[in-house]
Amino acid sequence: MHYIDIAIFFIYFIAMIGIGFYFFNKNKTDEDFYVGGRNIGKWHIGLSVVATDVGGGFSIGLGGLGFVIGLAGSWLLFTGLIGAWIAAVFLVPKVWELSKLKKLLTFPQLFEHFYDNRVAFVAGIISAIGYIGFTSSQMLAGAKLANAAFPVISQQTAVIIMGVIIVGYTVLGGLKAVIFTDTIQWSILIIGLLFIGIPVAYKLVGGWEVISASLSGEFFSLQNVTWQQIINWTVTIVPIWFVGMTLYQRIYASKSAKEAQKAWFIAGIFEWPVMAFLGVTFGLLARVAFVNGMFQHLGYSDPNTFDSELGLPLLLVNVLPVGLLGILMSAYFSAIMSTADSCLMASSGNVLTDIYMKLNSRRKEKMKNIRVSQIITLILGVFAVLLAAKMTNVLELMLYSYAFMVSGLFIPVIGALYLKKRNPVAALVSMLLGGGTTISLIIANTRLPLDLDPNIFGITISAIVFFTLNKILTTYKITS
Repeated sequence: MHYIDIAIFFIYFIAMIGIGFYFFNKNKTDEDFYVGGRNIGKWHIGLSVVATDVGGGFSIGLGGLGFVIGLAGSWLLFTGLIGAWIAAVFLVPKVWELSKLKKLLTFPQLFEHFYDNRVAFVAGIISAIGYIGFTSSQMLAGAKLANAAFPVISQQTAVIIMGVIIVGYTVLGGLKAVIFTDTIQWSILIIGLLFIGIPVAYKLVGGWEVISASLSGEFFSLQNVTWQQIINWTVTIVPIWFVGMTLYQRIYASKSAKEAQKAWFIAGIFEWPVMAFLGVTFGLLARVAFVNGMFQHLGYSDPNTFDSELGLPLLLVNVLPVGLLGILMSAYFSAIMSTADSCLMASSGNVLTDIYMKLNSRRKEKMKNIRVSQIITLILGVFAVLLAAKMTNVLELMLYSYAFMVSGLFIPVIGALYLKKRNPVAALVSMLLGGGTTISLIIANTRLPLDLDPNIFGITISAIVFFTLNKILTTYKITS
């Protein structure tokens, strides 16, 4: 990278850390730190929601899908639109009213209200583990981007650098810093991709004549995807809108239920079609660059052994002119950090409120000390860095983290919100068996019927167990 691009890059990161320092002394309690004082408007919330949900992992992952299957990869985020709008109608109003009444800080506290402490405790563990994995996936996405931009920096070194920056301003500023940086970061990403990245890359790879000659027609077809992929994406991503700790924090942080609903509708539109097609188009252009030998000088010539998620970063580094590269690299790092910081906050909130305070109930009042929240966030950030250093595929790590949370938590939360009679034992057993089934199938790595995702089987087991046990136990009034 040219020194001008490097200068733009580092000025941007210094600005993000600066926002963390700005909010450092504004957080007085754990409520300030985790839910931003409950007075944030729809645009900040909406942009933060989509920045968190799409982020760098999906940005890099979408680029990888565009590289492999073309425009049809955009269906991945169509499931995000569906999930956001369903949640806006059926989830947000109920949860916001309850959070106002009970002063909720985390998602598992919802389980404590409807079930009991045991269910909330296990839900906190599942959510914390899932979000540590998701935080790691964002750090890995950033490391791949940094490694492409600065080949002299190894991927593991890049993971550490990303971790220090992300953990740094998240520990300092809490949720307000996260939401306000999300707004800035998402704006930079959309403007950068839409008005700089796509037009410049389109021209530099040779325009439509070269693009159409380089790729077969299936890359431009929205039907270049299997029904199994659509089902797997839908079952994994739509339910996350009902169990995502980051999303509950933003419901709690909203000024009103109406503001929160509007924020969810805003987020859905930005997910699909806006970010969906921007992401896969960049991946498609990277494929054109690869086919025409633009990456050969770097040693990449065989598409069968090439890491498709490197296509987008290499495209940025090799075709964008000085100055524009720095802006676009900052834009993608924006997306990465906007998700990583939110997921780290979510995991931190779970560990503090749903695990530590449950095990140390006598220290509950001391948790008002904001420094404890920051220390927990720092420790979890270090764990996320260590995990990211061991993984290789961004989208895979993200979807595994999603699947782990969804298969254990989705059915019990539906029961909590929509059943009149709910049994905590049924919820607890369904969480353990649902999540356990998915993880076992992932670890076994065996081919499943119809090539369906392990998450589908985990959710199915969870549903059968929950509704069967709930019927039996509520009938006989058994609660332990």
